[in-house]
Amino acid sequence: MSIVELLAVVFPHLSGLRITNVLAKGPTLRIHAESSSVAARCPDCSTVSRRVHSRYERRLLDAPVAGRETVLHLRVRRFFCTLAECVRRIFAEQIDGVTVRHGRFSALARHGMEAVALALGGRAGARLTDRLGPFVGRMTLLRLIRALPEPPVPAVTVLGVDDFAWRRGHTYGTVLVDMASRRVIDVLDDRSADSLAAWLEDHPGVEVICRDRAGCYAEGAARGAPAAVQVADRWHLLHNLSDAVNKAIGHHRRCLQPPLEPPAPADSTPVPQPTPEGLRQQRTRTRHADIHALREQGVGVYTIARRLGLDPKTVRRYADAATAEDLLGPNGTARDSILDGFKPYLHQRIAKGVVGTNQLLAEIRDRGYKGAERTLRRWLISVRGRNTPAPVPAAPPPTRDITGWIMRPIDKLTEDQQAELERVCGLCPDLAAIRDLARGFTDLVRTRGGDRLATWVEQAEHGTIAEIRSFASGLRKDWDAVKAGLTMAWSSGAVEGAVNRIKMLKRQMYGRANPDLLRRRVVLAD
Repeated sequence: MSIVELLAVVFPHLSGLRITNVLAKGPTLRIHAESSSVAARCPDCSTVSRRVHSRYERRLLDAPVAGRETVLHLRVRRFFCTLAECVRRIFAEQIDGVTVRHGRFSALARHGMEAVALALGGRAGARLTDRLGPFVGRMTLLRLIRALPEPPVPAVTVLGVDDFAWRRGHTYGTVLVDMASRRVIDVLDDRSADSLAAWLEDHPGVEVICRDRAGCYAEGAARGAPAAVQVADRWHLLHNLSDAVNKAIGHHRRCLQPPLEPPAPADSTPVPQPTPEGLRQQRTRTRHADIHALREQGVGVYTIARRLGLDPKTVRRYADAATAEDLLGPNGTARDSILDGFKPYLHQRIAKGVVGTNQLLAEIRDRGYKGAERTLRRWLISVRGRNTPAPVPAAPPPTRDITGWIMRPIDKLTEDQQAELERVCGLCPDLAAIRDLARGFTDLVRTRGGDRLATWVEQAEHGTIAEIRSFASGLRKDWDAVKAGLTMAWSSGAVEGAVNRIKMLKRQMYGRANPDLLRRRVVLAD
């Protein structure tokens, strides 16, 4: 292979040039070249000119060769424009595939740096180019991203919609994904129904819209593309059901602890006298009545919270409870405690006479306790002073574990998990009902049983589990989209992946990037 052929293989992008010299000076490889053409075309009028005005040298950073920084010393010419009507009298020649006006990088080097900038951003990209070459600063990489033109929005028939946080808890945007190619095609500045409807009106032809259960997207899709089929995401349906199951199990926590001693005979048990209600019970009943009265008037949760001086989560909890007894009963406030797994050991130590808070705290921290001293001290106050040591109850499984056993397929549970689930369901008939209803819905999701959705909803609405009834009534508010989600093959998995990538890009840029830069990195990603 001759030197000319070798150069053509190593530098194919320089095939239109005449290479006059190649020098290696330290870590830099310098290539001297000039144009091999005899004429150039005017950039304004496209007239071909052969009249040379002058010559000068341009220095361009090129793609690295053998780990060396490569500098292209290109001798170019200026030409006279021969067309008398042209306003440009003199122009400089440009080498196709190598140079652009005012460019300081060759086209090959620029494409490589653009890829690094889109993948890594400013600082991380600058660190990589320092190793691979050519080294450029972080601001240069960011300017390259901003200089890239945004691709036109293609025709879309199946559209995925989801929100993401510009600034978490404050401002949100909307990402739009072509579900056929699984690529992000546009990013909207907010997550309102108006912006989505306007986008759909500007881009007709959408036949299917995959979305979560947000009301703004349902309204925007209905206004912007009324003929399109809306598909509720199956993962969000399962997630909503899991939250309802977890809340329902939390209200039955105390049912999981069987009685340790048989009840005394009826004739020896004194008739309990009714105890007057305390302040907490009275306040709970008053709040429940006030909140339900406002809800019947159509007042929103946040407005009620402002009027009564409560947290919105507290308002929702009271609104979900059918009666005040659901909040006052033995299961109304039962929750998992971080101390549950250590109570058997603490009972043993107390039975041996160890009652010091500091000593017991040090011992259980050695065993993995992560909670605060206040939690232990409050529990010790509740058990101190008893004449006989309290029996050591077996710690019931955490609520989240029971929820996971119910929501997962049976074939993915171990034998011990199946046995424990059957045990806890045997302790409380309501838990068995929760399990059966939840598994009935998960079967609809996994088998695409949209035709059986109405039967399941009727069964849930006539059941005794308030949380499952609330979930079922929520399905009726978005019935067509839910039924399509349980029937059609489309889902929002690609959209969730795009949102996760946006989170990764935000972490890379440490939250300092402007929305225009984040938008380009999202839309122009490979």
